[in-house]
Amino acid sequence: MIELDFSKTGGLLPAIAQEDETGEVLMLAYMNKAAWEATLATGKATYFSRTRQELWVKGLTSGNVQMVREIRIDCDNDTILLKVEQIGGAACHTGHKSCFFKKVENDAVKTIGRPLFDPKEVYK
Repeated sequence: MIELDFSKTGGLLPAIAQEDETGEVLMLAYMNKAAWEATLATGKATYFSRTRQELWVKGLTSGNVQMVREIRIDCDNDTILLKVEQIGGAACHTGHKSCFFKKVENDAVKTIGRPLFDPKEVYK
């Protein structure tokens, strides 16, 4: 049985989503025990929304689902790495492929890439 340490961080563990084929980091979200169990049961990345205070199946609204291909746990059992197949191309709610589309260069921020969808249309 897998024993994660949800007590150390107030019930939420950081969960990093990484594209399985390329290794690109797509996003960082959080999981509580219910999100962890739902992810294991369904094979779809399920997180806990700190804003809405509810479980959030990635892609339920946008169609950009994350199918879990591999799960890794860090040495302290308090951080989760999900290697996923990103269905639909965009992991970020802004429409970008990755949430990490801002690059710092010479004290400025440069946007890398363009959104793959219009969030105003998807999240009406």
